Amino acid sequence: MRRYPQPSEMNFVTFFRKKPGDSHMRIFLTDDHEILLDGLKKIISDEPDLQVVGSASTVQQTMDELTRLNVDLLITDYNLPDDDGLTLVRKVKRKYPEIKIIVLSMHDEGHLVKEILKEGINGYVLKKDSHNELTNAIYAVKNDKIYLSSDINNILMKGLHGEQKLLTDREREILVLISKEYTNRDIAEELFISERTVETHRKNIFRKTGTNNMVGLIKYAYANNLI
Repeated sequence: MRRYPQPSEMNFVTFFRKKPGDSHMRIFLTDDHEILLDGLKKIISDEPDLQVVGSASTVQQTMDELTRLNVDLLITDYNLPDDDGLTLVRKVKRKYPEIKIIVLSMHDEGHLVKEILKEGINGYVLKKDSHNELTNAIYAVKNDKIYLSSDINNILMKGLHGEQKLLTDREREILVLISKEYTNRDIAEELFISERTVETHRKNIFRKTGTNNMVGLIKYAYANNLI
């Protein structure tokens, strides 16, 4: 009888890759940065049992493509031009519950990570993580596991110990500028980030503070010593 190596005898990815009877995993990518998409396609194409079947840059394009493609795994960014990744996750989970989802994002805010995890995603990896971390995540999810990168695990553990702040340092910077009546363009120029990134932070600030207008936000900020 053939003996298959145990996990201790090889690395994480090799163990999952070598399982007998595995079929190709069909992967769809959503991100509006062409360079990143090209890099992801290269990483995935190097794996013999993984296949990229399509890609898109927006929520709407993704939903349109999923109607005609057979997809096992969606890997999506959080920042998208027409909406956010959380909206996409909810739409996919509602319409295609069998599709597994990994969020690949630059966002490491504890509140946002927890909110996305509540939607039942299968993995969360940061863009700053190594290629191996993403590959590990894909193979874990392929084998019905939940995968959180080491940094995400650390963030969640800090939250359990009460160390997670309501707003990140960047969000507090933006909140201060909002209180000074800076526009999104002004904030983007001041902090050397894109207007779309500013808008994403703005949405997160409103969501975290439970406010829905500028007056309520500023009142909350002063009451809670955020500015």
